[in-house]
Amino acid sequence: MEVLRRSSVFAAEVMEVFDRSPTDKELVSQAKALCRDYINSRLIRAGVSWSKPEHNVPVPGGKLAEVSTILLRLGDELEYIRPNVYRNIARQLNISLHSETVVTDAFLAVAAQIFTAGITWGKVVSLYAVAAGLAVDCVRHAQPAMVHTIVDCLGEFVRKTLVTWLKRRGGWADITKCVVNTDPSLRSHWLVAAVCSFGHFLKAIFFVLLPER
Repeated sequence: MEVLRRSSVFAAEVMEVFDRSPTDKELVSQAKALCRDYINSRLIRAGVSWSKPEHNVPVPGGKLAEVSTILLRLGDELEYIRPNVYRNIARQLNISLHSETVVTDAFLAVAAQIFTAGITWGKVVSLYAVAAGLAVDCVRHAQPAMVHTIVDCLGEFVRKTLVTWLKRRGGWADITKCVVNTDPSLRSHWLVAAVCSFGHFLKAIFFVLLPER
């Protein structure tokens, strides 16, 4: 009876965890909210005027606000390591920002390449840094509507590629474990790997996106 009781308690605890785990839809919605927050931060830092935020969309609050802060903090470190990698994304990819299809295809190509060898939080941060860098390019080139396209595109990529991985880790809050150690030199190794891989495949994607001759 004791064994059965313990098994029942364990089953109840497991079910409680599953009940608390975020749904696919929630994870995608949170991914987009984090993306808007990340992009807005980078637009402000770049000194770019941005006065057309979407209405009636969720903004990071509570635990998600903490996740957003961590994501931005890690993004700062990532961009500090290689300051030129996440700037002028459109020029590096040699794409026009006047076509939604071109911007979408380019972003998805970069996203796919980032996660070719697997998923890590370093690569997730890299994905957000790419999205923000591309968004800054769009606003600077008088294409502010493209920002919403990038956010939606990132959300769709998360839905197709990252949701299962995120659910196994209990959601976006798992990223907070990346900053337990306060020594930057000890937690930069996974960021360096993300930057190095991004620098290499930018050239590969450039050729993929070249128009047929």
